[in-house]
Amino acid sequence: MPVVRSTAALVPAERHAYWHDVVSNTFIPLDVALHEREPAEGVIASRRVGFLQIAEVGAGPQTVTRRRRDIARDGEEWLTLTVQQRGRALLEQDGRNVVVGPGEFALSDSGRVFRKVLPEDFSFLAFHLPRARLPLPERELRELVATVFPAEHGVAALVFGYLTRLARQADELADDTARPLADVAVDLLAVLAREHAGRSGSEVPESPHAVLALAQEYILGHLHDPRLSPESIAAAQRVSVRYLHKVFEREGTTVGRWILRQRLERCRRDLTREPAARTVAAVARRWGFVSPSHFSRAFRTAYGMAPREWRATRADA
Repeated sequence: MPVVRSTAALVPAERHAYWHDVVSNTFIPLDVALHEREPAEGVIASRRVGFLQIAEVGAGPQTVTRRRRDIARDGEEWLTLTVQQRGRALLEQDGRNVVVGPGEFALSDSGRVFRKVLPEDFSFLAFHLPRARLPLPERELRELVATVFPAEHGVAALVFGYLTRLARQADELADDTARPLADVAVDLLAVLAREHAGRSGSEVPESPHAVLALAQEYILGHLHDPRLSPESIAAAQRVSVRYLHKVFEREGTTVGRWILRQRLERCRRDLTREPAARTVAAVARRWGFVSPSHFSRAFRTAYGMAPREWRATRADA
């Protein structure tokens, strides 16, 4: 469950000091200046996914500044990636000044001075991680910070999609699941950095578990499509079909078996929950099965009985 901190219960005169402490304690020591005479409500909902801290932040106009004295108070350097949801953010670091709008994201580095101006009501998702977790040379990291990444194309779209979905599902993740998912987030940032540096615009991500997680996410979103295939999955991830198969083999399965298992599980769930007015064939079609006989054989192999028998036993339970 998230840890929620809000200024809603405070009178406006008390909100500034409290908000300053909440922001600094949630992230890193920062100077916070609110721009309203009577500050609007501010809310931070924070949770952990492995070593990754995810926070949803919403408040009124303000400026946050990371000064040299703030840096001196920290024993560890941190990176913060923010996905802008509402309002604009003006980020200044390393001599660059960029405007981040809704649907875009940018990275800041706590090891150097920066300033972020939020001139209107805003909300954003923040992903906060130790600098040491991202294995980038200093030169590449400096090129990455204070750069706007629109979440529409290429690796940036993959980063945006993965992180926002991770934030939505964070409360459902067990610790042993959360840690490798945080690793995937870092792997994707490293790929983004290499692409941005111009070294690997078409290079395959080296991390097998990053490719696996993204491929599985794509599969789960397209189970209903009977045309789903290793070729379409590989094309969506911009990897070769051979590499895709190799990644799944590392997990002791194949692309086809993993798709079949996910489809069968969703059919089993629907046959348990839905009224008998929906036919078994209709349930199978919903999840991408074309042949009713193939579905019945696969279901019996997986669960030890035919789909109709399964439905009947659940109805009697």
